[in-house]
Amino acid sequence: MRTAELSQGAVESRDGTEIGYWKTGHGPAVVVLHGSMESARSHTLFAEALAGDFTVYLPDRRGRGLSGPHRPDHTVRTEVEDLEAVLTAAGAELAFGVSAGGAVVLEAARTLPSLQRIALYEPAIVDNPTPHREWLARFDREVAEGNLAGAMVTSMYGLQLAPAFLKVIPRPLMTRITEKMLVKDERQAGADAITMRKLAPTIHYEGTLIAELAGTFEDFRSVSADVLLMGGSKGLPALKPWRDALEKVLPHCRRIEFDGLDHGSSSDPGGINLSGSAKAVERVAAEVKAFFRQS
Repeated sequence: MRTAELSQGAVESRDGTEIGYWKTGHGPAVVVLHGSMESARSHTLFAEALAGDFTVYLPDRRGRGLSGPHRPDHTVRTEVEDLEAVLTAAGAELAFGVSAGGAVVLEAARTLPSLQRIALYEPAIVDNPTPHREWLARFDREVAEGNLAGAMVTSMYGLQLAPAFLKVIPRPLMTRITEKMLVKDERQAGADAITMRKLAPTIHYEGTLIAELAGTFEDFRSVSADVLLMGGSKGLPALKPWRDALEKVLPHCRRIEFDGLDHGSSSDPGGINLSGSAKAVERVAAEVKAFFRQS
């Protein structure tokens, strides 16, 4: 499997935090924003698929890889400012985001006139903020205790990521299974890899981001950018109704639902993306490339 040749760069966000990125390709700039439990390198195959036509920027969102840490006053606006810093440095009018990263890209398109076209894969925009706040106290306590596997199980249920069949498994057993997964991931990872154990604490900020944007559908009527709104037939069931809602309010929206693809289908296989594949990435990337090529 080939991987893109990546060079490294960094910009400074409005509050002085460094936001690092990887870069590859030639042509108009596209910024790709990863989702939860991911880092910039989670979309290496996606970047490779676009690199023949576009210069692709892969920033690490805060708390991951090349970028600085979250601050106590972190909000969606902070995420948009981080993205804006990369967009400005790249001279980019195009952006792609997945899950929580897709929610940030959509909010950026509402507030930043520079974005002309955005592509979103299963953006994490929902209707009710309450369920996405209720689990945070337990999650934070488990992280503080060093029980990252337990915290991940808490977030999986809190963010409504658990398939129905997993909900009948007792929590202690799910925690043991998750700990074994973390150990296996670390054993297979390289020395500098951004492992699932390193990423787990960042889930707190994904929960607060989703809660902050919950129920804001009407706000997106003001988005002037052209939007490609995508999802998979095997994606997160909790998000599909809200893609339907977004499609109704976005003024310039094209919708694609991929048969057989799931929530992680734009991301490299590995980590928590156990069902991912290069072919799935290629399917999503082909539609994004065609969309961004349009004049």
